[in-house]
Amino acid sequence: MKIQADDILKKLKKLASPKNIEGMARFGIKPKKAIGVSIPNLRKLAKEIGKDHVLAQELWDSGIHEAKILASMIDKIELVTKKQMDSWIKDFDSWDVCDQVCMNLFDKTLFAFEKAIAWTKNELEFERRAGFALMASLAFHNKTFSDEKFLDFFPFIKKYSFDERNYVRKSVNWALRQIGKRNINLNKLAIEKAKEILKIDSKSAKWIASDAIRELTSEAIQTRLKKVCR
Repeated sequence: MKIQADDILKKLKKLASPKNIEGMARFGIKPKKAIGVSIPNLRKLAKEIGKDHVLAQELWDSGIHEAKILASMIDKIELVTKKQMDSWIKDFDSWDVCDQVCMNLFDKTLFAFEKAIAWTKNELEFERRAGFALMASLAFHNKTFSDEKFLDFFPFIKKYSFDERNYVRKSVNWALRQIGKRNINLNKLAIEKAKEILKIDSKSAKWIASDAIRELTSEAIQTRLKKVCR
């Protein structure tokens, strides 16, 4: 028997907790239709459901915060289209939905690199964040792509480092740091790029660059990368 979206939404409501809503608010997560279900509970439910592309879209269409995150966990990657990706980012209304969708689903699609660059050009805060969140997710999750693929991101990281909006500047910083933590070669190049960004007359750019340099030159990161390249 096919699982119905209404049944899943009922399960989500049973898992809901007002305390989780309060906790989300402390981290700047204040979507209109949140009910307060933790990520561990969403992951557990996703395993019970399995992969279902149609159900994922139905859950997304509900507009409920946690249902959208769950949708990203159960969707079938091979059925995700460019049109769907462009449609979903228009519904991003919090940083956690943006990041969860990019990490759980979008970074595994065939269009990930293309969309990461394209979305940085969007003016809306969460749509632009999605571009950089996707870059960070690709750098963290994908172990097979060449360094050259990630070098294509540097011009956009530098170009939009001036964006003072909190959720954008943090995602630009995240992308730069994750690329710089892939290997010793990209670490060196990311530090060089950060030094270029540091010279830009912008508070946002200076914060992005100085924070990235601090982490990427740290003893912990340098030691780990040197061990990996041996």
